[in-house]
Amino acid sequence: MDRNQMQLKIACLRKSFFDEGFLDEQFIQLEDLQDDVNPNFVEEIVGSFYGDSVRLLRNLELSLEKRPFDFCKLENYMHLFKSSSSSIGAIKVKRECTRFQDYCKAGNAEGCISSYQQVKQEHAILRRKLETYFKLARQAA
Repeated sequence: MDRNQMQLKIACLRKSFFDEGFLDEQFIQLEDLQDDVNPNFVEEIVGSFYGDSVRLLRNLELSLEKRPFDFCKLENYMHLFKSSSSSIGAIKVKRECTRFQDYCKAGNAEGCISSYQQVKQEHAILRRKLETYFKLARQAA
């Protein structure tokens, strides 16, 4: 694949993030902060997000294993995860976090469990998409 084809593929993949509702304008703001001095800024921020998210998801998972549910603690953990997701513009993940928090406020244990699975799924999908995007961007550089 030549350089122009690679750039087109990267641009199409990036566009799909927004068209499919995975990312919002916060991601664009991160890109605006990237420059020649720090050409991998966005990738580093996203990498940091995924590093932190492993811990946050694990805390949530451990809390979901305990009975009775501590809905306040669950909501607080999800608030941290939601804030972290918002910082990179992960809008689908953020929406699922909000749904989880709503279930916590309602004291709905089954809703929390189901919603947590959806949070993990959206998180994993976005991670795969972004890994592909950054890999292609590195190859094109």
